[in-house]
Amino acid sequence: MARAILYDSVLCVGCRQCEATCSERWKLPYSEKVAAEEYTSAHKVTAVRTFGERFSRKLCMHCIDPACASVCPVAALQKTAAGPVIYLEDRCMGCRYCMTACPFQVPSYTWNEILAPKVSKCDMCSDRPGKPTRCSEICPVEATITGDREELIDIAKKRMKESPGTYYPAIYGIQEAGGTSVLVVSAVPFDQIGYNVQVPKEALPLTTWAALQHIPNIVVSGSVLMGGIYWLNNRKEDVAREEGEK
Repeated sequence: MARAILYDSVLCVGCRQCEATCSERWKLPYSEKVAAEEYTSAHKVTAVRTFGERFSRKLCMHCIDPACASVCPVAALQKTAAGPVIYLEDRCMGCRYCMTACPFQVPSYTWNEILAPKVSKCDMCSDRPGKPTRCSEICPVEATITGDREELIDIAKKRMKESPGTYYPAIYGIQEAGGTSVLVVSAVPFDQIGYNVQVPKEALPLTTWAALQHIPNIVVSGSVLMGGIYWLNNRKEDVAREEGEK
């Protein structure tokens, strides 16, 4: 069963409790100033955005076939069978290809961390498998819910059927970028509440690799070198640990 999230902009009241609980999960500061920031960043993994009297959320869309994972040379980003796209911090070498490849402009880089900068993004609460995401659990109006992707699509269709004229007749995320594990329904066309409707319908990894083929060889060689340095550093740690155990 593939885990997914359904976000219903029609039901959302903009309380931002999803932001607060997400910040608590990542041990990030959350204040009135941070709450007022309607964009994701290194210190804000999900953001509620306002469009007049309507709201939307920005978070990792957890693509079924994610471009970020496909371009990562050290597999620091991985799509799991359970649904989330997870980030393995100890593998990351800081190339930031994921930021370039993401069609939804989600991954953020912790530039303020001088010694150990890393990528910041939602991981769909992968630390609590089998349970609702924290944002779903705390939402007072079920504007955000967690479940099986196909079941959530059925729920979205049911809501639209039961409230004709209330919902825009489409579900964002069914086809975008080949399909995502975050689905969105709205009262208006999705571009009116901040979603990119120009995202191709097909999965993007093949497209991103085609683009990377045109990157100068020196850049590719550099990434290989960085990957080698990453491997050597970790191998040194392994050897030191093995020596210490003897």
